Amino acid sequence: MAPTDLSTILPRVLIVSRRCVRKNKFVDFVGEYHLDLIVSYGAVPVIVPRVAGVHMLLDSFEPIHGVLLCEGEDIDPSLYDSEISGLTPQELEDIRRLHISDTAIDREKDSIELRLAKLCLDRSIPYLGICRGSQVLNVASGGTLYQDIEKEVAKKGSDAKVRHIDYENYDGHRHRVRVVEETPLSDWFQGSLDERMEMSVNSYHHQGVKRLASRFVPMAYSEDGLIEGFYDPQCYDPEEGRFIMGLQFHPERMRRPESDDFDYPGCPSAYQEFVKAVMAYQKKVNNTANIKIAPKLDHEMEKKRKIIIRSFSLARNLYASGHQMPQSDEPALEIGAEFLESNTALSLQQEKRLKQMGATVRNASSYLEKLKMSKEREKVIRDVMEKMSPEHLSDLLSFYHMMGKVCAEVLEKKIMAP
Repeated sequence: MAPTDLSTILPRVLIVSRRCVRKNKFVDFVGEYHLDLIVSYGAVPVIVPRVAGVHMLLDSFEPIHGVLLCEGEDIDPSLYDSEISGLTPQELEDIRRLHISDTAIDREKDSIELRLAKLCLDRSIPYLGICRGSQVLNVASGGTLYQDIEKEVAKKGSDAKVRHIDYENYDGHRHRVRVVEETPLSDWFQGSLDERMEMSVNSYHHQGVKRLASRFVPMAYSEDGLIEGFYDPQCYDPEEGRFIMGLQFHPERMRRPESDDFDYPGCPSAYQEFVKAVMAYQKKVNNTANIKIAPKLDHEMEKKRKIIIRSFSLARNLYASGHQMPQSDEPALEIGAEFLESNTALSLQQEKRLKQMGATVRNASSYLEKLKMSKEREKVIRDVMEKMSPEHLSDLLSFYHMMGKVCAEVLEKKIMAP
């Protein structure tokens, strides 16, 4: 197999880059641990650059079989209910000084990632959100965030105080979380949880989920009550291509000091199950793509189709009842007659078949006049038909199988013709 064939076989996972400054220039990057895990489980990471205007070009990244969103700056507070935070201007300024690298809002990245998250929610594309990515997922679904956990949770009167970020012990910092039973997280870390269903996770954030969107169910809480993981139970079945989840901690970075060994055997499971869902989703998309879908009619052609179908319906009723045709219906019948005259050439056998179907109006004088064929006209029509391809003749024979269906097919064929 040629190497290029892999691009059409392996599923594609979109990952949005993060911008930083290096040597006085902007550089886009994605954490290598994310890429390693996606590749190791059999998918292809496709990096979406955080550059101006990309949010309008996301269709160019199709097909999209999965989306992984991870670290980044704080989400623009105007995108959720920030006015109820209760923080004073001085407190907001203190937050900006303390978390200077995270509070520099990146609206372009917000726009790109929120569009991708909503796309996944609308189309049930597998989605894994890590840290900021979990917050993006919650905001995209109508949830809200704490602008600063330490200040806002303290105001709620929580007895427990949890340090969610430690700049002096960045990768080594851990805090305890309680895992909710009968959730994917409890399955993945089953052998590592203590009797209280707790384990230690890393933490690199000063914001977090405040009000969880209604479609999600919590999977883990820190001791101060902050939601550390959640998922959509109605959209979770990796074997069937369903996976919508957010984790506030970074399982890919939960590694032992000076080692690539994970803290727990379950740490890579989120990525493994995510890629499993991505693969299953790709198969579903490919199977759907193989089903031929009839082209849609535009508004004007759909209007014409309905008019012609009504004409045939009147004709059928007229033939079946044997009653006199109301004068008001004559214009509608004329439309059907003109359509037949311009698109068909009827033989006696075909006319007989139409009568058997109850769809002819040969007893209507206006139709009899328009459809009566002289010998000269029969000869012309035969000459025309002899020049038609077998495919066209086959289409003509099938024309009378179902009048309404045939009308739509002929109109669609005219639309699709070059």
